[in-house]
Amino acid sequence: MLRLKKYNLKSKAFTLFSLLFVLLFLSCDKVVELDLESGDPKIVIDAEIIWEKGTSGNQQSIKITRMAPYYSPTTPKVSGAQVRVENSKGDVFTFNESEPGLYVCTNFVPVIDMEYKLFVNVDGQTLTATEKLIAVPPVEKIDQEFMADVTGEDLIVVTFYYKDPANQANYYLTDYKSDILPFPEYTSTSDEFVNGNEINEKFTDTDLKPGKVLDITHRGVSKNFYNYMNLILEVTNSNPFAATPGNIRGNIINTTNANNFALGYFRVCEANKINYVVK
Repeated sequence: MLRLKKYNLKSKAFTLFSLLFVLLFLSCDKVVELDLESGDPKIVIDAEIIWEKGTSGNQQSIKITRMAPYYSPTTPKVSGAQVRVENSKGDVFTFNESEPGLYVCTNFVPVIDMEYKLFVNVDGQTLTATEKLIAVPPVEKIDQEFMADVTGEDLIVVTFYYKDPANQANYYLTDYKSDILPFPEYTSTSDEFVNGNEINEKFTDTDLKPGKVLDITHRGVSKNFYNYMNLILEVTNSNPFAATPGNIRGNIINTTNANNFALGYFRVCEANKINYVVK
């Protein structure tokens, strides 16, 4: 009996000492910011011409920013650039600055399979990129179902369907936006093994509940942009807004100084846009 009491006393003392040690260790923690080197503040061009089915597609916008240091809370907007897009017929569409870093065109004319060329003059340099407007098949239906989840409640799965055109290679990019997501979630799809068949795209999330709204944008994209986005999504874990390695180059070329390239990708897409309320 005495031995048992002695053992308990030692155990309590050891436990108390361990707790004090852990608290002392935790109290020494502090946030350490690394002194990172800042590279050249390269121009970043977010140029997506997106033609939503059922609309004229006349209003388009292009954003131009500059890379900022890693710990910077803001992204510098680039003002004073000259921005235009020309199609293969020679028609010119001018993008005028409506607010710092945002350039808007109100008379754009989208044509499937037409080739478009972007011109950006900024900082005394000319940046260009060329892309073709890629079509997208219409969404034929959208539905939802429950999927068993061994870790908790059954998950709601939202699925939309479309018929892939036969006898041609097609590539697609879809993004999902909702107040349950901190940033849009992207998926890329190729018809390599399902050419000419019905394709379905699925989305689920543990927070996807009845009444939640899911905004879906489904695009037809070029093979080059599909490959580019696959690299982006691979290194950022499906978050294209995370810090991206600077060695992933887009299709924007600096014709004044090739070594001073810009980041970003000029793409021209037709898209289905779906606003789905979960049941």
